[in-house]
Amino acid sequence: MNAPLRRVGVVVMVLFSLLFLNLNWIQAYKADEYRTSDYNGRVQVAEYESKRGNIEAGGTPVATSKETAGRLKYLRTYPAGPKYAHVLGYKPVNLGDTGIERAENDFLAGTSDTLFADRFRDMLRVTGEPSGGGNVLLSISKQAQDTAYKQLADNRAGATRGAAIAIDPRTGAVQALVSMPSFDPNPLADHDTGKASAAYNKLEGDPDGPLRNRALGETLPPGSTFKIVVAAAALENGVGKQTMIPAGSSYTPPTSGTPIRNAVPSICPEDEVTLNNAVTESCNTGFAKLGVELGADKIKEKARQFGFEQEDLTVGQLDEAGLPVAASRTGDIQNPDGSANLAGLAQSSIGQFDVRMTPLQGALIAAAVANNGTQMRPYLVQQLLGPDRTTNYYTADPKQLRQPVSSQVANDLRDMMVNVVTEGTGKNARINGYTVGGKTGTAQAGENTKDHGWFIGFALDKDGKPVSAVCVLLESVGDGGSAEAARIAGQIMRAAIQDPGGR
Repeated sequence: MNAPLRRVGVVVMVLFSLLFLNLNWIQAYKADEYRTSDYNGRVQVAEYESKRGNIEAGGTPVATSKETAGRLKYLRTYPAGPKYAHVLGYKPVNLGDTGIERAENDFLAGTSDTLFADRFRDMLRVTGEPSGGGNVLLSISKQAQDTAYKQLADNRAGATRGAAIAIDPRTGAVQALVSMPSFDPNPLADHDTGKASAAYNKLEGDPDGPLRNRALGETLPPGSTFKIVVAAAALENGVGKQTMIPAGSSYTPPTSGTPIRNAVPSICPEDEVTLNNAVTESCNTGFAKLGVELGADKIKEKARQFGFEQEDLTVGQLDEAGLPVAASRTGDIQNPDGSANLAGLAQSSIGQFDVRMTPLQGALIAAAVANNGTQMRPYLVQQLLGPDRTTNYYTADPKQLRQPVSSQVANDLRDMMVNVVTEGTGKNARINGYTVGGKTGTAQAGENTKDHGWFIGFALDKDGKPVSAVCVLLESVGDGGSAEAARIAGQIMRAAIQDPGGR
């Protein structure tokens, strides 16, 4: 054989080898990925041949499947419309699914390894419908969720964007999770894929971002709610509730010509105030000076111990993936040369500069304070029941996430936060018969943007046991935003308390 033919033969053999390797790669290594892809239409259509399991809150189905006469046998429906949208997500025919629908897809569809026995029984059955998918029972309190949705939608401050989340401090069970504006997931699950795509494109193009889960994914300056973190750092470094700290009507940090002032002149104009009064009055100058005195490392480390910087937290089952949570951040708080940025540190100590927090993180801070310093891992999935509803495949077993502060520091923080509600800026959160603590926050969002209004807080029963912790955020709401956030928070916690299925 001459040299040109040999070269052609070698090239052909190499190409066949590459083709063979590619086929094996697809069949052996990529098959499962392609099979389970959100965009594999054949698999998605096959899922509609059997009934998908329910998702329930407080004993009420909030995601169901009903039989149709169309080519796809079952239609996914959401009876509560937009009320649970950011918890449930949606299960479309031609789009990627989201929320609990995605996190628990295999169990809801009946394809989970956990449900092998149910599928085996179906194979042995001569006649009759297949068992279908399993049922997911949420930790959500129906009453708290209804209240959170209504109060956010009808807020008295005119906010069009915001979020609310409430959790049980003792267990981490999510009692309510609402993002505003919300959306109706029903059009996204329409069997007419053209209509479903048009509905999605309209929502995706909405500048208010209704598809965004603000409770878990929005990170904004937390304002004075961050003072609880700074107060915790101070308590651990020799400062007591009644310790006098420098305050005053104005403070210009070292290296900065921009003064920090209090919200109104009547707030801590004295040269010194107690830490307790600084929290109660929300004294900016006191906390700015306190943060500079403590140093960036202590502030950042205490924030990290509360959960800032965590990038792998999810909310679903306790041991498996769920809805993703954005990481809250404190920022570097340093100059380009690596030296301490004291002006930035002063601003960070009042929840400004580069500090960013999710509403979930705010609720977790309040929950840890209420729960003697122990922060429980948040979860949404309370139980997994088989298709026949008699077999329990999973029940949430609460897990500690971290211990950000000692019980003594938590007690001191709790006392100061209760003082905020009884005597300070959080009075709107009060609940008759319960001890309520909290911290308001007003965060500057930019020169041409109205301030954000925040409230984090908790409620204790007559025995001092925590029953709910909450965070409410009203975006770009301006004056009165934090007071309205406190009022909404009180309403949500009251609803959680009154709902026996939500605790």
